Amino acid sequence: MIWNAFLLALREIRRNVLRSVLTILGIVIGVAAVIVMVTLGDGATRQVTTQIESLGTNLLMIRVGQHMGPGQSSNAPPFSLADTVAVGRDVPSVRAVAPSASQSMIAIVGNSNWSTSVTGTDNAFFSVRNWTLESGRLFSDGDLQGGRSVCVIGATVRKELFGALDPIGEKIRLKSMACQVIGLLQSKGQSSMGSDQDDLVLMPLRTFQRRIAGNQDVSLIQVSIRDGESTDSAKGDLERLLRERRHIRPGEQDDFSVRDMKEIASMLTGTTQVLTALLTAVAAVSLLVGGIGIMNIMLVSVTERTREIGIRLAIGALEREVLTQFLVEAVALSSLGGILGILLAIGASLGLAPLLNVPFVFNGGIVLLAFCFSAAVGVIFGYFPARRAARLDPIEALRRE
Repeated sequence: MIWNAFLLALREIRRNVLRSVLTILGIVIGVAAVIVMVTLGDGATRQVTTQIESLGTNLLMIRVGQHMGPGQSSNAPPFSLADTVAVGRDVPSVRAVAPSASQSMIAIVGNSNWSTSVTGTDNAFFSVRNWTLESGRLFSDGDLQGGRSVCVIGATVRKELFGALDPIGEKIRLKSMACQVIGLLQSKGQSSMGSDQDDLVLMPLRTFQRRIAGNQDVSLIQVSIRDGESTDSAKGDLERLLRERRHIRPGEQDDFSVRDMKEIASMLTGTTQVLTALLTAVAAVSLLVGGIGIMNIMLVSVTERTREIGIRLAIGALEREVLTQFLVEAVALSSLGGILGILLAIGASLGLAPLLNVPFVFNGGIVLLAFCFSAAVGVIFGYFPARRAARLDPIEALRRE
């Protein structure tokens, strides 16, 4: 009986192709919109997670001062190299510690110049930030202890100053200092905050302090925690150690901040997930609109086919058979719309993901859910017209022209 009802439903759909297409258009758009929103949202979430992980494994960042608003500045004293040594020595869960100080500067090579960030640090920076070299070498002990004028550059600096040329062995001028390029970092691209991670120049910390900053200050300490260790526990140990070293009395506010990159990752992924859920809910409204369209057209179909229904009832068709026929027709329409919506969504997602610079993440669960929901829409909104058809009085129905 179901198969016969399905064949009859296909006959009716073929008989009124244009009307059927317009009827399922709402379902197509609704299913496609839901799948596209979830797919792009999952891609954005994965991209944020990947970019946060690229910053470093179990990374804690210790900065001078608390978070300040626009136009505000902190009077907190900077860190020292002794603080860095103490962190690596007195906190057992620490794997590596990288002190750094940074400044924006103009880098010049020949007739080319580029505004970039110059950072003084040591080789622990590459371990803490999971950064490897594309070519060249890291800083030697002589470079670090003697404060030699050498540097490692990012891919953006290489492109802007050297183009396609090999920068290894060439020199970059920073103010009055000429810095020899000894290494080129592998590209990481943009961070989740939108900044270019490859736009930087690294040099030994002593070189930066003597030749550029003119002081012994350390503005940022980046700490990598050992695998299996709790970052929350390590964060507490670091805060206690630095409060003691910076002579902060009980009850006084810290003049430094320790940020866990996992917290930032959780916040950003939570934001993208909320936005995805909101956009998906908005897109799902079109599914309800499509359901109303199906109910409307099925009511029209019942009216048009009243005499046909009366004949079937008069020759012995049961109410449940008429009910099944119209329900199957409604479900066929909505399911066809669901299939077309899925195909449209996959094509749109494959096209939009590269444009939005997010990975394409296929979510089979949401595809199945969207299809089942479209079929359910057919059942829910097709039931009332089907019941109306099944309850027609055969005698009254046969009188209709």
